[in-house]
Amino acid sequence: MNVKPAVRARRIRFSYPTGSLERHFVRGDLLMSHIVAHLSATFPEGEDFFIRSVRRFADQITDPELKSQIQGFIGQEVTHGREHRALNERLHQMGYPSRRIDRGTRMDLAAFERRLAPLTCLAITAALEHFTAVLAETLLTDERAQELLGPSEVRAMLLWHAIEESEHRSVAFDVYQAVGGSERRRIWTMRIIRLTFTLNVGFFATVSLLQDPASYHPVRLFRSLARLRHSPFLSRAVLARLRAYTRPGFHPDDIDNTALLEHWTAELFGERGVLTDHLR
Repeated sequence: MNVKPAVRARRIRFSYPTGSLERHFVRGDLLMSHIVAHLSATFPEGEDFFIRSVRRFADQITDPELKSQIQGFIGQEVTHGREHRALNERLHQMGYPSRRIDRGTRMDLAAFERRLAPLTCLAITAALEHFTAVLAETLLTDERAQELLGPSEVRAMLLWHAIEESEHRSVAFDVYQAVGGSERRRIWTMRIIRLTFTLNVGFFATVSLLQDPASYHPVRLFRSLARLRHSPFLSRAVLARLRAYTRPGFHPDDIDNTALLEHWTAELFGERGVLTDHLR
């Protein structure tokens, strides 16, 4: 297995002054702007759920390296939630239904915790962490994905989020294995999550679109839908990595991301890193 990357929270802040973002901030793309806005709206409550799911089992972990990674994971996720809340408030002001999605996500996850076993909640966390890590590493490796976001503060924030998701991609998975989570539960959880995640994004992006006057321009909407078919986030390679999770014996570190993390750590936070001025 590959050497584990360090998992440490960075003290960082992003800013979205009024007028700093275009209404359709993903390079003017109608549909992708609504999809990214929806995903951002789910992150704060999602990150809190991940933290609670892992923290419930932290006392059972004896391996000092994994215990250290859990602390880094929690610190990173707390910061992710805070920064996405700031972005979501700006998106709300721009007309996206961020607050409503946030409330709905909180209610859904609270229902999971009431009705499901803690180990199943941890399995859900591990599955969704794989989703976010695959999307994050797609952003970090595919120039087409980076180009979609242009030079905005949203791009800067998502690159930072992506590198940290890649750093802690296996923490929840390793905790799940360490406390005796079964392969059967892990695999079936991902099969369900893969379906519900896709349906959730599709449904709420559609609801969001229906509130946007720009979506009632047929040519613009058609062109946006056509571009989505060729999105780097829907490539065969991405779908194959998502499917790989349901293979018996799978581990997130089966694909080595050491060189990727080294490159982006230097690019973002090195001596001339583009985000060093965001660090506090």
